[in-house]
Amino acid sequence: SQPFMRWRDRFLFCAEAIYKAQAETGEIKGHYLNATAGTCEEMIKRAVFARELGVPIVMHDYLTGGFTANTSLAHYCRDNGLLLHIHRAMHAVIDRQKNHGIHFRVLAKALRMSGGDHIHSGTVVGKLEGERDITLGFVDLLRDDFIEKDRSRGIYFTQDWVSLPGVIPVASGGIHVWHMPALTEIFGDDSVLQFGGGTLGHPWGNAPGAVANRVALEACVQARNEGRDLAVEGNAIIREAAQ
Repeated sequence: SQPFMRWRDRFLFCAEAIYKAQAETGEIKGHYLNATAGTCEEMIKRAVFARELGVPIVMHDYLTGGFTANTSLAHYCRDNGLLLHIHRAMHAVIDRQKNHGIHFRVLAKALRMSGGDHIHSGTVVGKLEGERDITLGFVDLLRDDFIEKDRSRGIYFTQDWVSLPGVIPVASGGIHVWHMPALTEIFGDDSVLQFGGGTLGHPWGNAPGAVANRVALEACVQARNEGRDLAVEGNAIIREAAQ
């Protein structure tokens, strides 16, 4: 909440846009209303305001906000029907140190225990890419109930989450329609694909950018279900869909 964009005004403007989009499309829409704040009390206050507006989801930066604050917000969201999107701002300072620090695999597991519905997990492709096998290792740790030991994927011991709910991975960062075949093949159906500049940067504008993303995704899912190899035929599938 900065002088040029106060959180309450932002929530109101976003809620207006959400309801406008819902009325025009007949689909449920949402926006990651950022409830991150300087104190737990202020954070819950913002989540309460979002709920009063009737929006479906809020967001928290769990590393800058802290695990205790995150769990408090996660409990509020669960009890009041709000989805909680988790942003991982500050993670690179912690997890990209080669000689010390904490690997994101550990931070992801801590988040699953702390609470949240989906979290930025890297993309393998795009600007926030990570090593494929290692990324898929902690993606499995986020969303699966039982993960077998596999050192090649960074899983150093068998993990049994028992009944602890999973977290959906969010692929976000420098992705666009030409990445869709790879994203569909890598992450599968239980994932969120978040396109920022990949939507807004479309030469025809925002709405055509959103249409292009959806057409590409539906084309890739259909092609995969028909048995086509997305890794080999991906570009051709997108070109066919663009006709």
